Amino acid sequence: MFAKASVVSFITLSMLACASPLQPQQARGPIALPKRSTLTKSDGTFDLDKAIAQTIATSNKHRQNLINLQNNTGSLPQGFEIKPLASLPTKIQDNLNKRQAEALTDEDDEGWAGTVSIGTPGQKFLVDFDTGSSDLWIPSSSCTSTTCSQKSKYDSSSSSTSSKESGTFSIQYGDGSTVSGPVFSDNVTVAGIQVSKQTFSSVTTLSSTFASDPIDGILGLAFPAISNLKADPFFVTANSQGAVNSNEFGFYLASSKSELYLGGSDSNLYSGSIEYHDVDTSSGFWQITGASIASGSTTAVSNFDTIIDSGTTIMYGPPSAVKEFYAHVSGAKLYDSTNGFYSFPCDSAPEVSFSWGGDSFTVSSDNFNLGSTSSGASTCVGALAAQDLGLGDSTWLLGDSWMKNVYTVFSFAKTAVGFAKLS
Repeated sequence: MFAKASVVSFITLSMLACASPLQPQQARGPIALPKRSTLTKSDGTFDLDKAIAQTIATSNKHRQNLINLQNNTGSLPQGFEIKPLASLPTKIQDNLNKRQAEALTDEDDEGWAGTVSIGTPGQKFLVDFDTGSSDLWIPSSSCTSTTCSQKSKYDSSSSSTSSKESGTFSIQYGDGSTVSGPVFSDNVTVAGIQVSKQTFSSVTTLSSTFASDPIDGILGLAFPAISNLKADPFFVTANSQGAVNSNEFGFYLASSKSELYLGGSDSNLYSGSIEYHDVDTSSGFWQITGASIASGSTTAVSNFDTIIDSGTTIMYGPPSAVKEFYAHVSGAKLYDSTNGFYSFPCDSAPEVSFSWGGDSFTVSSDNFNLGSTSSGASTCVGALAAQDLGLGDSTWLLGDSWMKNVYTVFSFAKTAVGFAKLS
């Protein structure tokens, strides 16, 4: 039997995807990807405006997830709270708008995008793969937003397998705009793995938040409980239809040659065994318990939950817990009290590590350092920020600044998240 596993690789300027044994073998060459910007400017300084915009986007994403969870299950886990919609200050939005036309020179390190095909014949879209959400959406050919002008757009009338479904999809963003549209089902293919009748939204309004972003949409990889569409996410569908041999997928995130492995894990990218930790599925997130964080050899905070979210750039924790962590970092100071960013001496980055009761996994100084506070400054900004995201006082959100240090396996089969040290 052929192994039903596929790889989506994200290289700085290209993506390579395996052909699947479920379909006739098709050669796929490199697909050019635009460079993506980071939270560090080209001069090595911290991009505060962009960091604030991303924090607000993260806050509103998980606000919507909690709304979805409450609508789908009738309740929220203890301590969870739906916060008011966070708004992006006009001044920061204006600053970012002025920079949208500038050439990007930073490394491809902010989002993890690859190509999916929807419909028959296939229509191609560049999407972010997000373990912190559960829905698939892409722009519609009927989209009326200016933001859609440079995006690939789904034309349901051009697909022989498209079906209009009941209901609508809608997410609100901090600038007051929305991503919204009707619901469809169609064939969806990712890295050669094809599923039929996948539910998704073909959005007719697209938030200006995505104007400078090369992606067309998002493909969520979390649990059905937080689906706005009240539908199974793509990978859940793939497993239920027998399109993958193993009900799990692996992430390797780096500045180049990043990879999403669908239907298993890529043993070439990690060493030793994978350490698994059970997921609390009541939240709909990839949420694991019993975490601790250390600065050097000293445990700063312990016994908290962590949500592993590939769609979030940095790491966030409850304000009191993050304050306690930085109290163990020599020379650390609160840099931006409004948005929860801390600074530390650039020449003595903290030795940060996380543990869930087994191995200790280190966050490299490069991944923890978001850049200097100003040009020529001796202080730098840390990739752990203090934010109340409505996830309770004992839940942290670990994004790409964490995931770039380990190989991560998201296992529906084990209802667990696994970490392994990089090879």
